[in-house]
Amino acid sequence: MSDTPTTLPTPDISFPKRIKSYVLRAGRTTTGQAKALADLGPQFTLPYQPTPIDLGAAFGRTAPVILEIGFGMGESTAHIASVRPADNFLCCEVHVPGVGALLKRIGEQDIQNIRIVAHDAVEVLDNMLTPDCLDGVHIFFPDPWHKKRHNKRRLIQGPFIEKLLSRLKPGGYLHCATDWAPYAEQILEVLQANPALINTSPHTTGERAGYADKPDYRPLTKFENRGLKLGHGVWDLVFRRAT
Repeated sequence: MSDTPTTLPTPDISFPKRIKSYVLRAGRTTTGQAKALADLGPQFTLPYQPTPIDLGAAFGRTAPVILEIGFGMGESTAHIASVRPADNFLCCEVHVPGVGALLKRIGEQDIQNIRIVAHDAVEVLDNMLTPDCLDGVHIFFPDPWHKKRHNKRRLIQGPFIEKLLSRLKPGGYLHCATDWAPYAEQILEVLQANPALINTSPHTTGERAGYADKPDYRPLTKFENRGLKLGHGVWDLVFRRAT
């Protein structure tokens, strides 16, 4: 079947007027993505529910759980899940083509340790996840909201980090990555201001001070590679919750 674009309706999801984990983008779902949604969605997607979820039952096993907030088209997510088969990955994304693209990768690569919730991650944190249930959190390339008057819409702010920490186990990690320098600086400031977080960066001086080396499990995407060739920077930040 050809991978030609077809238009699908956006999810019928409404949210209160507050900071969200996403920006709902218009987009077209290809035939291949639509087929993956139909064929694999029932197995690998979890419906949003306003009550705690049994993670062991959702994955069919007990294993460390990593929450990913916003996975785009799923390229990095599929790679990380493949190289870390002992971990379970709970992934939040509301962009329908992105969900379809990740499901397509799951089918093509026979990945079993991913579950997708096509809903706002903030509400998932509030209602579906229980205290100290997560072993790690990935937030890669969140919307930087470039304009200064929009900075208040950025996801990574103090109150949101407190919410994450309530679900992250002691010793669990938070890994953020961004290619927008001002946002990297803000993320570093926010995370370092929280006394419950410990920076794992080996760099204490120079322009890389406070920033981590890219962990081996996070791949370079084609967009990131393109940016690096143009001289754009990428900043990884890895913090652990104090025990």
